Amino acid sequence: MDIITKSGIIDGLADDFKSFLNINVTDVSQSTNTQVKGIARNGENEGYVLVALSQTAGRGRMGRTFFSPENTGIYMSILLRPQISAVDVTLITPAAAVAVCKTLEKPCFGCLKPAIKWVNDIYLNNKKVCGILTEGSFKNSFETDFAVLGLGINFYEPPKGFPEDISSVAGSVFGNEKDGLKNKFIAEFLNEFMYIYRNLQKREFAREYKKRCFVIGKDVIVLHGDDKKSAKALNVNENIGLEVQYENGEKAVISTGEISVKVL
Repeated sequence: MDIITKSGIIDGLADDFKSFLNINVTDVSQSTNTQVKGIARNGENEGYVLVALSQTAGRGRMGRTFFSPENTGIYMSILLRPQISAVDVTLITPAAAVAVCKTLEKPCFGCLKPAIKWVNDIYLNNKKVCGILTEGSFKNSFETDFAVLGLGINFYEPPKGFPEDISSVAGSVFGNEKDGLKNKFIAEFLNEFMYIYRNLQKREFAREYKKRCFVIGKDVIVLHGDDKKSAKALNVNENIGLEVQYENGEKAVISTGEISVKVL
């Protein structure tokens, strides 16, 4: 069995991050994001990482649940205390999406070809294999207290498959287990993400995001509450806003966190 261990993760971290990241592994968490938010409110330093072998109440974006069966997935959250504007905090999720893709593209994982569905889902072979959720706490309109980055990835196929309601959409990165691969993925992801995070405001990662975003050029449904509008996705800008054109010719930029997009 591919077991996640603290030592296995630390061994794969770049030297720059070994002392900065505080790695913690638990068998089960209700939700790693919820748990780390509580730890953050108690004053924990930036760099606290919690990895769970399973979640009993995993959460996704827009209040959705995230299927988190024991041992087959990777469920983790990172505590961040970014010294950036509240607006720039929205860049954390797409930065993590790029880090996931760059990790899966490495030779040690078979040079896979993941793609990003704006704004926070990673797809492989037309199936969703990873979801990302960033939640923040703010001192005021301009200052961030902390942000918690959550990552849920279907690393291996669950023994009983995916629940019926998500089986047509959900997929896994790998079918068969391979020893030590989860530890390697977590470490490589943290290396990739932390490098981007430390240079977040330069927005250099935006080019990498756009290159992997399969929504561009597609017809989409823009969902804002109960409101639905047909549009064409034109571009992703440096702030990871999705530029769209509605059927009436009107153009708009959709900001991350405000609206969902369904690809037709």
